[in-house]
Amino acid sequence: MTEAQAQGNPLRIGRRYRRGRVEGHFDAIIIGSGPAGLAAGVCLSKSGQRVLVLEQHYTAGGFSHSYSRKGYEWDVGVHYIGDVGHRGTVASRLCDYLSDRQLRWAYMGDNYDRFLMGSERFDLRAGEKAFREGLVERFPEEAMAIDRYLELIRRVSKAMPGFSLDKLLPRWAVSLRRLIWPLPDCFNRPTYQVLRDLTANEKLIAVLCGQYGDNGLPPKKSSFLIHALIARHYLNGGYYPVGGASQIAASLLKPIRAAGGELFTYARVEQILVEGGRAVGVRMVDGLEIRSPRVISTVGVFNTFNRLLPDSAARAGGYREKLHGVRPAMAHVGVYIGIRESSSSLGLERTNLWIYPDEFHDANLDNFCQDMRRPFPAVYISFPSAKDPSWEQRYPGRATIEMVAPAPWKWFAPWQDKPWGKRGEDYEALKAQLGRRLLEVLYEQLPQLRGKIDYYEVSTPLSTAHFAGYSQGEIYGIDHDPARFEQQWLRPKTRIKGLYLSGQDTLTCGFMGALASGVISAIAVLGWRAHGVLRGLARRQPRRVPEQATASPSATMRETG
Repeated sequence: MTEAQAQGNPLRIGRRYRRGRVEGHFDAIIIGSGPAGLAAGVCLSKSGQRVLVLEQHYTAGGFSHSYSRKGYEWDVGVHYIGDVGHRGTVASRLCDYLSDRQLRWAYMGDNYDRFLMGSERFDLRAGEKAFREGLVERFPEEAMAIDRYLELIRRVSKAMPGFSLDKLLPRWAVSLRRLIWPLPDCFNRPTYQVLRDLTANEKLIAVLCGQYGDNGLPPKKSSFLIHALIARHYLNGGYYPVGGASQIAASLLKPIRAAGGELFTYARVEQILVEGGRAVGVRMVDGLEIRSPRVISTVGVFNTFNRLLPDSAARAGGYREKLHGVRPAMAHVGVYIGIRESSSSLGLERTNLWIYPDEFHDANLDNFCQDMRRPFPAVYISFPSAKDPSWEQRYPGRATIEMVAPAPWKWFAPWQDKPWGKRGEDYEALKAQLGRRLLEVLYEQLPQLRGKIDYYEVSTPLSTAHFAGYSQGEIYGIDHDPARFEQQWLRPKTRIKGLYLSGQDTLTCGFMGALASGVISAIAVLGWRAHGVLRGLARRQPRRVPEQATASPSATMRETG
């Protein structure tokens, strides 16, 4: 149990940093406690290493943390996860191994995503067969294109282990591996180009790209790699962590502590210490130097090479120049809503809503970024209180809603140097304006909610920058465009001895992308000693009885130990 849990706040995961609490030798220091940092920490801990995780926020979890206000609870980034309900998938193996099977997942039902495009509605059905049938019903003349599309995302999924292996191989070996095991031709082309080769039906393309908000780039800009991974990830439906997203950090922290490691919150790192061309530890903002032979940074390449590394080390490794080849991903605004009624009485479903003006995703986003008076190009609405079977026990008679929409950093940059909570009336007016507009989008879809909201608050890219440390409020790290996936330096092992990277910048965005990157980074650190991690991931887990009747027959609703 964490200190915060002992004090009655289960959403505060981790121990508060104090100079006097940092004791003993650590085999590795991990900067950042998001899924990647925790996954790397678990793998190292299970391999006999003592790990220190440092988190600048007041709680662990990164974009997978939860927070509470006014008697409500919201998740900031984990809205749904795919593939965890099917034994043997990479996702289920990762979660079982890292959490010691403590994570429990609730099935969201056969319709996990709904796209509302202008006046039309498109429902995504769980399972490849049902997914295909639903699309063919709406686009009967495109059956062949839909089949070819499903084959392409299968090919990308099958190629992904090789692409991930490239992150561990020497650069010369990457070229050799790709000669033997080549990537599909579609692998890193722009998503729209790949789909346009399949069909000229713009509406079908728009529907296939209806989850583009899960990577932050519309189809003409994104790599088909990330599009295919996301589509494949959710093909068998969506799942939600029972007890909310805070259970992720809580369960992954246990193996770290069991091995003698620790996770400190309010622990801001000022600089990575480099001596003789080698990372040897970190200096905290209070001046304390913590030594370790290995440092793993999970806080993004811009933070790592522009802020944390000494200038001489960053330039000597050539990383300042390499950063010109990537750019920060899109920022967002969010609305967090609380209502003093149950989800069932309000008619809230588990299905996510994606709302678009029409099928022209790229043009709509470009127009909105130039003029905020334009319609929102995409609005995502999630109902965590309806998804979580434990919610009614924890918050009886209450419901929560989360809304997310893209918003460029430039709109909020004028207030970036002002402190959180004290940015002035102009900033608050902009927040209020965006919040009211998003609420109107909500009321248009769910008119029964008008007049029933008890509390809501608006977050902006400045909120993300303040709490998560991303300087332009980006939630997906660096853009997932084709250029990004050609950057050979985005790998765990850096040119600075003892310094490793992890997180969504090294592999892909999303919860599972971050978890996988953490495992890969730990393998890079351990080398030949990683055999225990590999055996643990390969071990078959026994099937468990579903926790509730709403689960699909294949769902494995995890029980706590």
